[in-house]
Amino acid sequence: MSAAVGDFFDGLARGGGRMLRQVSGSVRFDLHYPDRVDHWLVTIDRGLIEVSRGGADDADTVIYTDEALFLRMAHGDVKPLPAWLRNDFTADGEFRFVIMLERLFAPPPGARHPRTVASNRRSATDGEPR
Repeated sequence: MSAAVGDFFDGLARGGGRMLRQVSGSVRFDLHYPDRVDHWLVTIDRGLIEVSRGGADDADTVIYTDEALFLRMAHGDVKPLPAWLRNDFTADGEFRFVIMLERLFAPPPGARHPRTVASNRRSATDGEPR
């Protein structure tokens, strides 16, 4: 296991998931390395996240990917749903958890909330004559 992967899952266990209060279920990540496969189980119960190492046969969804792509998704460099559509990783189980990955991983670098952008635009135009 790389330190970056462990840090990501430790952060999730400390409450790093975004907007997951209405989500319950489990996702197993099978991270492929040249010489092994690491299994991480993420269990979500109405926003409370638990993480454990090792396999779980009854996970709602299983994500199969390599460490490099996983870390790019975790850092927000790659959006999970387009990556799945390009077949960069595969998933078995409930499709809703593939969509939910967008909330589990970090936003893209430089991303801003739409309300902040709209508020900044209003503030910038408030002083201008119409």
